[in-house]
Amino acid sequence: MNMDTSADRQLIAKLSDSLTHAQSLEALVRPLLEMLEAVTGLESTYMTAIDEPTGLQHILYARNSRSMQIPEGLTVAWEDTLCKRSLDEGRPYVDDVAHTWGDSDAARKLGIATYAGTPIEGPDGRLYGTLCAASDQRKPMAPDAERVLRMFSRLIGQQVEREQLVRDLQRANEALAQSALTDQATGLPNRRALMDELARRLARGGREHGALLVAFIDLDGFKAINDRLGHEAGDRLLVLIAEALSHAARAGDYCARLGGDEFVVLASVPAEEGEPALAALRERLHAATRGRFELGEGIVIDYDGPSIGAILAPASQQDVDAVLALADAAMYAMKRLRKAEAQR
Repeated sequence: MNMDTSADRQLIAKLSDSLTHAQSLEALVRPLLEMLEAVTGLESTYMTAIDEPTGLQHILYARNSRSMQIPEGLTVAWEDTLCKRSLDEGRPYVDDVAHTWGDSDAARKLGIATYAGTPIEGPDGRLYGTLCAASDQRKPMAPDAERVLRMFSRLIGQQVEREQLVRDLQRANEALAQSALTDQATGLPNRRALMDELARRLARGGREHGALLVAFIDLDGFKAINDRLGHEAGDRLLVLIAEALSHAARAGDYCARLGGDEFVVLASVPAEEGEPALAALRERLHAATRGRFELGEGIVIDYDGPSIGAILAPASQQDVDAVLALADAAMYAMKRLRKAEAQR
């Protein structure tokens, strides 16, 4: 650009300030649209995003300083836009839209007489959107307007790329965090996630005077199944038990794999429902985890169910290890009882 005029110097200063302080795409684009109006002399400036698979163009941000209004949020058919015609025909600037593109419904409805636009592309050359300026009056191309349009579109494309990279990194971090809290074999929360959730529920129960039910589940005979039928069959049984526990859970219940052949289910209930809810939880889980299981390759077993110890967490107890130890002891008491009954 010609740097001799005061207006040019002001534009560069404002552009520098925008680039320095913009923390988001919107924070960058809005001052650019204002500057674009000053450079082009066209009173409506706007940025679009193009969804080519659906054939739609969306106006993300717009600035309208006079009578013509191009509204933000407007969605139009991509094929009917001046932006697409401009790109297809290599016309970055047209000052007789009614004559050049008279069949465009969008241009006619918006009253566009003069149009200037340039593509916004990603680093791979993929078309992301367009940066445009328009007027309802016929106006000549201002000096340096095309060059400024291209420069601004490159800046916007770089910001889009940065934000996409940040989103990708956030998704990757979320996936890693989720993976760190998930048992890979069953898809249930793992021991680490369980301990965090148990600590939260113990604290919440103390504040809200509710009851916390803790069910400790141990798969009786699991080692024998592994030894007799193979580890693949054993792994399949773990998955099926995890699914059974999840299906038996009610809204707000929390199922986790503690490790090996051990699972834990947490349930928060009103204090007055504690004892009845405890018996119902134990019965519900036992019913869900016994019966016929198909372990693949024609292997079918009739499983008598795991040993389940269920306790009401002591209201004064905030130590997660101590609470799990109580539930573990209840489970072993149930295991001894079942073994004694089987020997009768």
